[in-house]
Amino acid sequence: MIRKIVKIDAEKCNGCGACAKACLEDAIAIIDGKAVLLRDDYCDGLGNCLPVCPMDAIGFEEREAAAFDEEAVKRNQEMKKQGAMSQPIGASCSGIKMQSFARPAVSNTMAGNVQSELRQWPVQIKLAPVQAPYFDNADVLIAADCSAYAYGNFHADFIRGRVTLIGCPKLDAVDYSEKLTAIFAQNNIKSLLLARMEVPCCGGMQKAVQIARDNSGKQIPVRVVTISAQGQIVKEEIV
Repeated sequence: MIRKIVKIDAEKCNGCGACAKACLEDAIAIIDGKAVLLRDDYCDGLGNCLPVCPMDAIGFEEREAAAFDEEAVKRNQEMKKQGAMSQPIGASCSGIKMQSFARPAVSNTMAGNVQSELRQWPVQIKLAPVQAPYFDNADVLIAADCSAYAYGNFHADFIRGRVTLIGCPKLDAVDYSEKLTAIFAQNNIKSLLLARMEVPCCGGMQKAVQIARDNSGKQIPVRVVTISAQGQIVKEEIV
């Protein structure tokens, strides 16, 4: 959907954190010294963050964005609250810090080990940023999380050269299509590869990817690879 949402100018931002403190929905965080909109559906578009920014780095824009989801905001805030209660004072979780990895041409791992092909973090669809530099002109792998355990050569055949996002429509009580729509719409993505299992619940993953692609307004080719529980590729198609 097209709606009003905050836009952060990273060049002007000094990382003071005033906007993050002012945001009642916890939609903004300071990552690598800059304010970042974590998820479109956390932003209500009311702009409590605008007047507190000393650098005039925040404004409004109208663009394709997931609808504001008050329930998702409440769930996120409750999870943060529970996490804070379980950690020592002053501790924080760096698990969703956005990172990109440069892989060496020659493996420097221990003899007999296979080098990881993962290029970025986080990988969970729910935690992934809507916008990130590594999405620009990228080939993207969206994988049902069981697929990497079933298919033995998963890193070399699927992850290599791609940005990776994973999830499970059976276990995650979320609609992936809204988050994926925002990612597809706001980034220049070259291609999509979906690695799914042959089990029926993985049909939800394929449906979410197709809906997101169609709703994004982008003509992105989607290659679907279906893997059996025994680790064999049983079907390949373009949708």
